[in-house]
Amino acid sequence: MTTATIEVPEGGWQVQPAAYQLVADILDIACQNSPWLDQLRRDMLQQSGTRLVDWIDHLAVPPQQVLAADGSLDGDLSQRLQACGFQTTPIAVADSSGGKILGIGFKSTETYWMQPLGIFPKIQCSNDVIKTRVAIKVDSVSDFLVAHGLQHCEIQGRAGGRMQKALVNESEVVQVYVVARQGWPHWELPSESDQNIADAVHHLDSLRRRDRGVDQDQAFSTALERIEQAVGALGQDWACALFFQAEREFWQFRNQAARVQKRRQDVLGLGWANHDHHTYRCSRDYFPQLIHSLETLGVRCRERFYAGKQAGWGAQVLEHPTGGIVIFADVDLLPEELSGDFAHEGFAPLDKLGTVGLWCMLHGDSFAGAGLHHLECQFEFQAAREQLEAAGIGNMNPFTDFDHLKQSFTAPETWTVNPTRLQKAVDCAAITQQQAQQMTAKGAIGSHLEVLERNDGYKGFNQTGISDIIAKTDPRKILEASN
Repeated sequence: MTTATIEVPEGGWQVQPAAYQLVADILDIACQNSPWLDQLRRDMLQQSGTRLVDWIDHLAVPPQQVLAADGSLDGDLSQRLQACGFQTTPIAVADSSGGKILGIGFKSTETYWMQPLGIFPKIQCSNDVIKTRVAIKVDSVSDFLVAHGLQHCEIQGRAGGRMQKALVNESEVVQVYVVARQGWPHWELPSESDQNIADAVHHLDSLRRRDRGVDQDQAFSTALERIEQAVGALGQDWACALFFQAEREFWQFRNQAARVQKRRQDVLGLGWANHDHHTYRCSRDYFPQLIHSLETLGVRCRERFYAGKQAGWGAQVLEHPTGGIVIFADVDLLPEELSGDFAHEGFAPLDKLGTVGLWCMLHGDSFAGAGLHHLECQFEFQAAREQLEAAGIGNMNPFTDFDHLKQSFTAPETWTVNPTRLQKAVDCAAITQQQAQQMTAKGAIGSHLEVLERNDGYKGFNQTGISDIIAKTDPRKILEASN
Protein backbone atom coordinates (compact mmCIF):
# COMPACT_ATOMS: atom_id res chain seq x y z
CA MET A 1 0.00 0.00 0.00
CA THR A 2 1.30 3.46 -0.87
CA THR A 3 1.37 6.36 1.59
CA ALA A 4 3.11 8.70 -0.86
CA THR A 5 1.75 12.20 -1.27
CA ILE A 6 0.83 14.40 -4.21
CA GLU A 7 3.25 17.31 -4.35
CA VAL A 8 1.67 20.75 -4.04
CA PRO A 9 3.52 23.76 -5.51
CA GLU A 10 5.21 26.07 -3.04
CA GLY A 11 2.70 28.79 -2.26
CA GLY A 12 -0.23 26.59 -3.22
CA TRP A 13 -2.18 26.23 -6.45
CA GLN A 14 -2.20 29.27 -8.73
CA VAL A 15 -4.06 30.15 -11.92
CA GLN A 16 -2.42 29.19 -15.22
CA PRO A 17 -4.05 31.53 -17.76
CA ALA A 18 -1.58 30.93 -20.61
CA ALA A 19 -2.02 27.16 -20.48
CA TYR A 20 -5.79 27.53 -20.23
CA GLN A 21 -5.85 29.81 -23.25
CA LEU A 22 -3.79 27.33 -25.25
CA VAL A 23 -6.28 24.54 -24.58
CA ALA A 24 -9.14 26.89 -25.47
CA ASP A 25 -7.42 27.83 -28.72
CA ILE A 26 -6.94 24.20 -29.74
CA LEU A 27 -10.61 23.47 -29.00
CA ASP A 28 -11.82 26.58 -30.80
CA ILE A 29 -9.89 25.69 -33.95
CA ALA A 30 -11.13 22.08 -33.71
CA CYS A 31 -14.73 23.33 -33.49
CA GLN A 32 -14.17 25.65 -36.45
CA ASN A 33 -13.10 22.61 -38.47
CA SER A 34 -15.73 20.22 -37.11
CA PRO A 35 -19.36 21.44 -37.24
CA TRP A 36 -20.40 18.26 -35.40
CA LEU A 37 -18.11 19.05 -32.45
CA ASP A 38 -19.21 22.68 -32.43
CA GLN A 39 -22.86 21.58 -32.23
CA LEU A 40 -22.03 19.22 -29.37
CA ARG A 41 -20.38 22.09 -27.54
CA ARG A 42 -23.57 24.14 -27.84
CA ASP A 43 -25.75 21.18 -26.82
CA MET A 44 -23.64 20.57 -23.71
CA LEU A 45 -24.18 24.13 -22.57
CA GLN A 46 -27.87 24.37 -23.46
CA GLN A 47 -28.98 20.92 -22.31
CA SER A 48 -26.73 20.16 -19.33
CA GLY A 49 -25.17 23.48 -18.27
CA THR A 50 -21.69 22.11 -18.92
CA ARG A 51 -18.72 23.17 -21.07
CA LEU A 52 -16.86 21.12 -23.64
CA VAL A 53 -13.50 22.02 -22.09
CA ASP A 54 -14.48 20.23 -18.86
CA TRP A 55 -15.22 16.98 -20.71
CA ILE A 56 -11.88 16.68 -22.51
CA ASP A 57 -9.95 13.49 -21.81
CA HIS A 58 -6.98 14.49 -23.98
CA LEU A 59 -6.05 16.31 -27.14
CA ALA A 60 -3.73 15.16 -29.93
CA VAL A 61 -2.34 17.66 -32.43
CA PRO A 62 -0.14 16.97 -35.47
CA PRO A 63 3.41 18.33 -35.08
CA GLN A 64 2.93 20.61 -38.07
CA GLN A 65 -0.05 22.24 -36.35
CA VAL A 66 0.96 25.73 -35.24
CA LEU A 67 -0.79 28.15 -32.92
CA ALA A 68 0.07 31.67 -31.96
CA ALA A 69 -1.00 33.24 -28.69
CA ASP A 70 -4.02 34.80 -30.41
CA GLY A 71 -5.15 31.43 -31.78
CA SER A 72 -4.02 32.10 -35.31
CA LEU A 73 -1.95 29.56 -37.23
CA ASP A 74 1.40 31.17 -36.59
CA GLY A 75 4.07 29.83 -34.26
CA ASP A 76 5.39 26.46 -33.10
CA LEU A 77 3.05 24.41 -30.90
CA SER A 78 5.77 22.61 -28.94
CA GLN A 79 7.39 25.93 -28.07
CA ARG A 80 4.08 27.35 -26.91
CA LEU A 81 3.35 24.23 -24.85
CA GLN A 82 6.68 24.59 -23.11
CA ALA A 83 6.17 28.31 -22.57
CA CYS A 84 2.80 27.55 -20.91
CA GLY A 85 4.32 25.13 -18.40
CA PHE A 86 3.54 21.86 -20.17
CA GLN A 87 6.16 19.14 -19.80
CA THR A 88 6.71 15.99 -21.85
CA THR A 89 5.80 13.02 -19.67
CA PRO A 90 5.77 9.34 -20.64
CA ILE A 91 2.71 7.42 -19.48
CA ALA A 92 4.18 4.31 -17.91
CA VAL A 93 2.73 0.85 -18.38
CA ALA A 94 2.68 -0.38 -14.79
CA ASP A 95 -0.52 -0.31 -12.76
CA SER A 96 0.04 1.24 -9.33
CA SER A 97 -0.97 -1.95 -7.57
CA GLY A 98 2.10 -2.92 -5.60
CA GLY A 99 3.76 -4.69 -8.53
CA LYS A 100 0.69 -6.23 -10.09
CA ILE A 101 0.49 -5.36 -13.80
CA LEU A 102 -2.64 -6.13 -15.76
CA GLY A 103 -2.43 -6.08 -19.53
CA ILE A 104 0.54 -8.33 -20.18
CA GLY A 105 1.89 -7.76 -23.67
CA PHE A 106 1.36 -3.99 -23.54
CA LYS A 107 4.81 -2.84 -24.60
CA SER A 108 4.70 0.76 -25.73
CA THR A 109 4.77 3.94 -23.71
CA GLU A 110 3.00 7.09 -24.81
CA THR A 111 4.43 10.56 -24.33
CA TYR A 112 2.17 13.52 -23.65
CA TRP A 113 2.60 17.13 -22.76
CA MET A 114 1.17 17.62 -19.26
CA GLN A 115 0.78 20.74 -17.13
CA PRO A 116 1.41 19.78 -13.46
CA LEU A 117 0.38 23.12 -11.94
CA GLY A 118 -3.30 23.01 -12.83
CA ILE A 119 -6.22 21.00 -14.19
CA PHE A 120 -5.66 20.46 -17.90
CA PRO A 121 -6.12 17.65 -20.41
CA LYS A 122 -2.92 16.00 -21.53
CA ILE A 123 -1.82 16.86 -25.06
CA GLN A 124 -0.13 14.54 -27.52
CA CYS A 125 2.00 16.02 -30.28
CA SER A 126 3.94 13.45 -32.32
CA ASN A 127 4.47 12.17 -35.84
CA ASP A 128 1.88 9.45 -35.13
CA VAL A 129 -0.84 12.11 -35.01
CA ILE A 130 -2.17 12.82 -38.51
CA LYS A 131 -5.31 14.78 -37.60
CA THR A 132 -6.25 16.80 -34.56
CA ARG A 133 -7.96 14.43 -32.12
CA VAL A 134 -10.43 15.59 -29.49
CA ALA A 135 -11.20 12.80 -27.00
CA ILE A 136 -14.27 13.38 -24.81
CA LYS A 137 -14.55 11.51 -21.52
CA VAL A 138 -17.87 9.80 -20.74
CA ASP A 139 -19.08 7.12 -18.36
CA SER A 140 -20.27 4.81 -21.13
CA VAL A 141 -19.32 4.83 -24.80
CA SER A 142 -22.40 2.76 -25.67
CA ASP A 143 -24.71 5.23 -23.90
CA PHE A 144 -23.16 8.12 -25.81
CA LEU A 145 -23.60 6.37 -29.15
CA VAL A 146 -27.24 5.57 -28.45
CA ALA A 147 -27.96 9.12 -27.24
CA HIS A 148 -26.61 10.57 -30.49
CA GLY A 149 -27.98 7.97 -32.89
CA LEU A 150 -24.49 6.65 -33.67
CA GLN A 151 -25.11 2.93 -33.13
CA HIS A 152 -23.17 2.17 -36.32
CA CYS A 153 -19.90 3.41 -34.81
CA GLU A 154 -17.43 0.71 -33.84
CA ILE A 155 -16.59 0.42 -30.15
CA GLN A 156 -12.98 -0.51 -29.46
CA GLY A 157 -12.23 -2.25 -26.18
CA ARG A 158 -14.05 -4.89 -24.19
CA ALA A 159 -17.35 -4.24 -22.44
CA GLY A 160 -16.67 -4.18 -18.71
CA GLY A 161 -12.96 -3.58 -19.29
CA ARG A 162 -10.66 -0.75 -18.36
CA MET A 163 -11.22 1.33 -21.47
CA GLN A 164 -13.55 1.64 -24.42
CA LYS A 165 -13.39 4.24 -27.17
CA ALA A 166 -15.14 5.07 -30.43
CA LEU A 167 -14.56 7.45 -33.30
CA VAL A 168 -17.85 9.36 -33.47
CA ASN A 169 -17.12 12.01 -36.07
CA GLU A 170 -14.37 12.85 -38.54
CA SER A 171 -13.81 15.85 -40.76
CA GLU A 172 -10.92 16.60 -43.06
CA VAL A 173 -8.65 17.68 -40.20
CA VAL A 174 -10.43 16.69 -36.95
CA GLN A 175 -11.32 13.37 -35.34
CA VAL A 176 -13.73 13.29 -32.40
CA TYR A 177 -13.60 10.29 -30.07
CA VAL A 178 -15.43 9.41 -26.90
CA VAL A 179 -13.63 7.38 -24.27
CA ALA A 180 -14.71 5.68 -21.06
CA ARG A 181 -11.93 4.69 -18.67
CA GLN A 182 -11.74 2.54 -15.58
CA GLY A 183 -8.29 3.53 -14.37
CA TRP A 184 -6.49 2.87 -17.67
CA PRO A 185 -4.29 5.90 -18.58
CA HIS A 186 -3.20 4.93 -22.13
CA TRP A 187 -4.76 5.49 -25.52
CA GLU A 188 -3.75 2.04 -26.68
CA LEU A 189 -6.13 -0.63 -25.47
CA PRO A 190 -5.17 -3.00 -22.64
CA SER A 191 -4.97 -6.76 -22.93
CA GLU A 192 -7.70 -8.30 -20.78
CA SER A 193 -8.71 -11.88 -20.22
CA ASP A 194 -12.22 -13.20 -19.69
CA GLN A 195 -11.24 -13.68 -16.05
CA ASN A 196 -10.24 -10.01 -15.73
CA ILE A 197 -13.67 -8.95 -17.01
CA ALA A 198 -15.47 -11.42 -14.76
CA ASP A 199 -13.46 -10.18 -11.76
CA ALA A 200 -14.41 -6.57 -12.54
CA VAL A 201 -18.10 -7.43 -12.73
CA HIS A 202 -17.88 -9.35 -9.46
CA HIS A 203 -16.02 -6.67 -7.53
CA LEU A 204 -18.17 -3.79 -8.75
CA ASP A 205 -21.20 -5.71 -7.53
CA SER A 206 -19.43 -6.44 -4.23
CA LEU A 207 -18.57 -2.76 -3.71
CA ARG A 208 -22.09 -1.67 -4.60
CA ARG A 209 -23.61 -4.07 -2.08
CA ARG A 210 -21.18 -3.59 0.80
CA ASP A 211 -22.78 -3.43 4.24
CA ARG A 212 -23.35 0.21 5.19
CA GLY A 213 -25.41 -0.66 8.26
CA VAL A 214 -25.82 1.10 11.57
CA ASP A 215 -22.72 -0.60 13.05
CA GLN A 216 -19.91 1.64 11.81
CA ASP A 217 -17.13 -0.71 12.92
CA GLN A 218 -18.63 -3.38 10.69
CA ALA A 219 -19.24 -0.93 7.85
CA PHE A 220 -15.63 0.25 7.81
CA SER A 221 -14.15 -3.24 8.14
CA THR A 222 -16.40 -4.59 5.37
CA ALA A 223 -15.45 -1.72 3.07
CA LEU A 224 -11.72 -2.28 3.62
CA GLU A 225 -12.06 -6.03 3.14
CA ARG A 226 -13.84 -5.61 -0.18
CA ILE A 227 -11.42 -2.92 -1.30
CA GLU A 228 -8.48 -5.21 -0.57
CA GLN A 229 -10.12 -8.04 -2.49
CA ALA A 230 -10.77 -5.79 -5.49
CA VAL A 231 -7.21 -4.45 -5.45
CA GLY A 232 -5.82 -7.96 -5.20
CA ALA A 233 -7.76 -9.08 -8.27
CA LEU A 234 -7.69 -5.93 -10.41
CA GLY A 235 -4.93 -3.63 -9.18
CA GLN A 236 -5.37 -0.27 -7.50
CA ASP A 237 -6.23 1.80 -10.56
CA TRP A 238 -9.10 -0.36 -11.77
CA ALA A 239 -10.39 -1.06 -8.27
CA CYS A 240 -10.37 2.66 -7.43
CA ALA A 241 -12.43 3.53 -10.50
CA LEU A 242 -15.02 0.86 -9.68
CA PHE A 243 -15.18 1.89 -6.01
CA PHE A 244 -16.01 5.51 -6.80
CA GLN A 245 -18.51 4.48 -9.46
CA ALA A 246 -20.33 2.65 -6.70
CA GLU A 247 -20.00 5.63 -4.34
CA ARG A 248 -21.53 8.04 -6.86
CA GLU A 249 -24.40 5.64 -7.48
CA PHE A 250 -25.17 5.35 -3.75
CA TRP A 251 -25.09 9.14 -3.31
CA GLN A 252 -27.36 9.59 -6.32
CA PHE A 253 -29.97 7.27 -4.82
CA ARG A 254 -30.20 9.67 -1.86
CA ASN A 255 -30.17 13.04 -3.63
CA GLN A 256 -32.91 14.44 -5.87
CA ALA A 257 -30.68 17.14 -7.40
CA ALA A 258 -28.24 14.42 -8.41
CA ARG A 259 -30.95 12.41 -10.13
CA VAL A 260 -32.27 15.45 -12.00
CA GLN A 261 -28.84 16.56 -13.21
CA LYS A 262 -27.79 13.01 -14.08
CA ARG A 263 -30.82 12.70 -16.37
CA ARG A 264 -29.89 15.99 -18.03
CA GLN A 265 -26.35 14.80 -18.69
CA ASP A 266 -27.54 11.36 -19.78
CA VAL A 267 -29.64 12.94 -22.53
CA LEU A 268 -26.27 13.56 -24.17
CA GLY A 269 -24.84 10.21 -23.04
CA LEU A 270 -22.27 11.83 -20.75
CA GLY A 271 -22.78 10.38 -17.27
CA TRP A 272 -20.81 11.81 -14.33
CA ALA A 273 -17.46 12.09 -16.12
CA ASN A 274 -17.38 15.82 -15.26
CA HIS A 275 -16.89 15.07 -11.55
CA ASP A 276 -14.47 17.40 -9.80
CA HIS A 277 -14.24 15.86 -6.34
CA HIS A 278 -16.07 13.57 -3.94
CA THR A 279 -16.70 14.85 -0.41
CA TYR A 280 -16.78 12.55 2.60
CA ARG A 281 -17.73 13.60 6.10
CA CYS A 282 -16.03 11.59 8.79
CA SER A 283 -16.14 11.47 12.57
CA ARG A 284 -12.85 11.97 14.36
CA ASP A 285 -12.80 8.40 15.67
CA TYR A 286 -12.85 6.86 12.19
CA PHE A 287 -10.74 9.34 10.25
CA PRO A 288 -7.51 7.26 10.10
CA GLN A 289 -9.56 4.26 8.93
CA LEU A 290 -11.06 6.34 6.14
CA ILE A 291 -7.64 7.51 4.98
CA HIS A 292 -6.21 3.99 5.20
CA SER A 293 -9.03 2.62 3.04
CA LEU A 294 -8.54 5.33 0.43
CA GLU A 295 -4.77 4.82 0.36
CA THR A 296 -5.35 1.12 -0.17
CA LEU A 297 -6.98 2.16 -3.45
CA GLY A 298 -3.83 4.08 -4.43
CA VAL A 299 -5.23 7.48 -3.46
CA ARG A 300 -2.59 9.87 -2.09
CA CYS A 301 -2.79 12.75 0.35
CA ARG A 302 -2.49 16.20 -1.19
CA GLU A 303 -2.91 19.53 0.64
CA ARG A 304 -4.70 20.04 3.93
CA PHE A 305 -7.62 22.39 4.13
CA TYR A 306 -8.59 24.47 7.15
CA ALA A 307 -11.63 26.72 7.18
CA GLY A 308 -10.53 28.65 10.28
CA LYS A 309 -10.96 28.46 14.05
CA GLN A 310 -14.49 29.81 13.96
CA ALA A 311 -15.57 27.17 11.45
CA GLY A 312 -14.22 24.33 13.58
CA TRP A 313 -13.50 21.93 10.78
CA GLY A 314 -10.91 21.06 8.17
CA ALA A 315 -10.18 18.45 5.55
CA GLN A 316 -7.54 16.31 3.98
CA VAL A 317 -7.56 16.61 0.20
CA LEU A 318 -6.55 13.43 -1.63
CA GLU A 319 -6.02 12.53 -5.27
CA HIS A 320 -5.56 9.38 -7.30
CA PRO A 321 -2.59 10.06 -9.60
CA THR A 322 -3.82 7.85 -12.45
CA GLY A 323 -7.59 7.96 -12.37
CA GLY A 324 -8.18 11.64 -11.68
CA ILE A 325 -10.29 10.94 -8.59
CA VAL A 326 -10.12 13.77 -6.03
CA ILE A 327 -11.49 13.45 -2.49
CA PHE A 328 -12.30 16.04 0.14
CA ALA A 329 -12.32 14.31 3.56
CA ASP A 330 -14.04 16.63 6.08
CA VAL A 331 -13.58 16.33 9.85
CA ASP A 332 -14.00 18.46 12.99
CA LEU A 333 -10.57 20.01 13.52
CA LEU A 334 -8.87 22.24 16.07
CA PRO A 335 -6.24 24.84 15.04
CA GLU A 336 -3.44 23.13 16.94
CA GLU A 337 -4.16 19.82 15.17
CA LEU A 338 -3.37 21.21 11.74
CA SER A 339 0.39 20.88 12.24
CA GLY A 340 0.24 17.15 12.99
CA ASP A 341 -0.39 14.20 10.69
CA PHE A 342 -4.05 13.95 11.62
CA ALA A 343 -4.82 11.91 8.51
CA HIS A 344 -2.86 8.96 9.90
CA GLU A 345 -2.38 9.62 13.61
CA GLY A 346 -5.99 10.46 14.42
CA PHE A 347 -7.44 12.67 17.12
CA ALA A 348 -8.11 12.89 20.83
CA PRO A 349 -11.80 13.02 21.84
CA LEU A 350 -13.59 16.38 21.76
CA ASP A 351 -16.14 17.58 24.29
CA LYS A 352 -18.24 19.31 21.64
CA LEU A 353 -19.29 18.25 18.15
CA GLY A 354 -18.85 20.62 15.25
CA THR A 355 -20.92 20.71 12.08
CA VAL A 356 -19.17 17.70 10.53
CA GLY A 357 -19.22 15.63 13.71
CA LEU A 358 -22.91 16.28 14.30
CA TRP A 359 -23.76 15.35 10.69
CA CYS A 360 -21.96 12.04 11.21
CA MET A 361 -23.74 11.43 14.51
CA LEU A 362 -27.13 12.06 12.92
CA HIS A 363 -26.62 10.20 9.64
CA GLY A 364 -23.54 8.04 10.07
CA ASP A 365 -20.16 8.62 8.45
CA SER A 366 -20.11 9.07 4.70
CA PHE A 367 -17.98 5.98 4.30
CA ALA A 368 -20.61 3.98 6.16
CA GLY A 369 -24.37 4.50 6.01
CA ALA A 370 -24.65 8.12 4.92
CA GLY A 371 -22.79 8.13 1.62
CA LEU A 372 -21.11 11.17 0.10
CA HIS A 373 -22.04 14.54 1.55
CA HIS A 374 -21.81 15.91 -1.97
CA LEU A 375 -20.37 15.35 -5.39
CA GLU A 376 -18.92 18.45 -6.97
CA CYS A 377 -19.00 18.60 -10.78
CA GLN A 378 -17.71 21.08 -13.32
CA PHE A 379 -20.26 23.30 -15.05
CA GLU A 380 -20.84 26.65 -16.68
CA PHE A 381 -21.80 28.13 -13.33
CA GLN A 382 -24.65 30.50 -14.14
CA ALA A 383 -26.17 28.31 -16.85
CA ALA A 384 -26.22 25.26 -14.57
CA ARG A 385 -27.82 27.13 -11.68
CA GLU A 386 -30.51 28.63 -13.91
CA GLN A 387 -31.26 25.32 -15.60
CA LEU A 388 -31.50 23.49 -12.27
CA GLU A 389 -33.89 26.16 -10.97
CA ALA A 390 -36.03 25.68 -14.08
CA ALA A 391 -36.04 21.93 -13.38
CA GLY A 392 -37.30 22.49 -9.83
CA ILE A 393 -33.96 22.26 -8.00
CA GLY A 394 -33.16 25.25 -5.83
CA ASN A 395 -29.69 26.68 -5.22
CA MET A 396 -28.08 28.10 -2.11
CA ASN A 397 -26.21 31.38 -2.49
CA PRO A 398 -22.73 31.00 -4.01
CA PHE A 399 -19.96 30.70 -1.46
CA THR A 400 -17.19 31.32 -3.99
CA ASP A 401 -17.47 33.88 -6.78
CA PHE A 402 -14.03 34.53 -8.24
CA ASP A 403 -13.12 34.75 -11.90
CA HIS A 404 -11.12 31.53 -11.55
CA LEU A 405 -13.46 29.62 -9.19
CA LYS A 406 -17.21 29.66 -8.61
CA GLN A 407 -19.04 27.31 -6.24
CA SER A 408 -22.50 26.79 -4.79
CA PHE A 409 -24.58 24.02 -3.25
CA THR A 410 -28.00 23.01 -4.48
CA ALA A 411 -30.75 23.28 -1.90
CA PRO A 412 -30.08 20.63 0.75
CA GLU A 413 -31.62 17.20 0.64
CA THR A 414 -33.42 16.57 3.94
CA TRP A 415 -33.09 13.11 5.45
CA THR A 416 -35.12 11.38 8.13
CA VAL A 417 -32.97 10.79 11.24
CA ASN A 418 -32.91 7.49 13.12
CA PRO A 419 -34.46 8.02 16.60
CA THR A 420 -31.57 6.15 18.24
CA ARG A 421 -29.09 8.54 16.66
CA LEU A 422 -31.16 11.54 17.77
CA GLN A 423 -31.25 10.32 21.35
CA LYS A 424 -27.49 9.75 21.30
CA ALA A 425 -27.02 13.34 20.14
CA VAL A 426 -29.23 14.56 22.99
CA ASP A 427 -27.40 12.41 25.54
CA CYS A 428 -24.03 13.90 24.62
CA ALA A 429 -25.51 17.43 24.56
CA ALA A 430 -24.83 17.91 20.84
CA ILE A 431 -28.45 18.99 20.41
CA THR A 432 -31.26 19.88 22.76
CA GLN A 433 -34.38 17.82 23.32
CA GLN A 434 -36.36 20.51 21.51
CA GLN A 435 -34.03 20.31 18.50
CA ALA A 436 -34.38 16.53 18.51
CA GLN A 437 -38.17 16.87 18.42
CA GLN A 438 -37.94 19.30 15.51
CA MET A 439 -35.59 16.96 13.63
CA THR A 440 -37.96 14.09 14.27
CA ALA A 441 -40.69 16.08 12.57
CA LYS A 442 -38.68 17.78 9.83
CA GLY A 443 -35.54 15.68 9.37
CA ALA A 444 -32.03 17.12 9.05
CA ILE A 445 -29.86 18.27 6.16
CA GLY A 446 -28.27 15.32 4.39
CA SER A 447 -26.57 15.97 1.05
CA HIS A 448 -26.11 18.28 -1.92
CA LEU A 449 -24.92 18.50 -5.48
CA GLU A 450 -22.23 21.16 -5.77
CA VAL A 451 -22.03 23.33 -8.86
CA LEU A 452 -18.48 24.43 -9.69
CA GLU A 453 -16.79 26.36 -12.45
CA ARG A 454 -13.00 26.41 -12.77
CA ASN A 455 -11.13 28.78 -15.04
CA ASP A 456 -7.46 29.27 -15.89
CA GLY A 457 -6.73 25.70 -14.79
CA TYR A 458 -7.09 26.54 -11.10
CA LYS A 459 -6.72 23.36 -9.05
CA GLY A 460 -7.22 24.65 -5.51
CA PHE A 461 -10.15 25.44 -3.23
CA ASN A 462 -11.54 28.49 -1.46
CA GLN A 463 -10.61 28.31 2.22
CA THR A 464 -12.57 31.35 3.36
CA GLY A 465 -16.02 31.45 1.77
CA ILE A 466 -16.66 27.78 2.43
CA SER A 467 -16.73 28.22 6.23
CA ASP A 468 -19.87 30.34 5.97
CA ILE A 469 -21.73 27.88 3.75
CA ILE A 470 -20.82 24.95 6.00
CA ALA A 471 -22.16 26.87 8.97
CA LYS A 472 -25.40 27.40 7.07
CA THR A 473 -25.75 23.64 6.67
CA ASP A 474 -25.53 23.01 10.44
CA PRO A 475 -29.02 21.79 11.41
CA ARG A 476 -28.78 23.46 14.82
CA LYS A 477 -28.36 26.91 13.24
CA ILE A 478 -31.08 26.23 10.71
CA LEU A 479 -33.50 25.38 13.50
CA GLU A 480 -32.47 28.50 15.45
CA ALA A 481 -33.12 30.66 12.39
CA SER A 482 -36.56 29.13 11.83
CA ASN A 483 -37.73 29.70 15.44
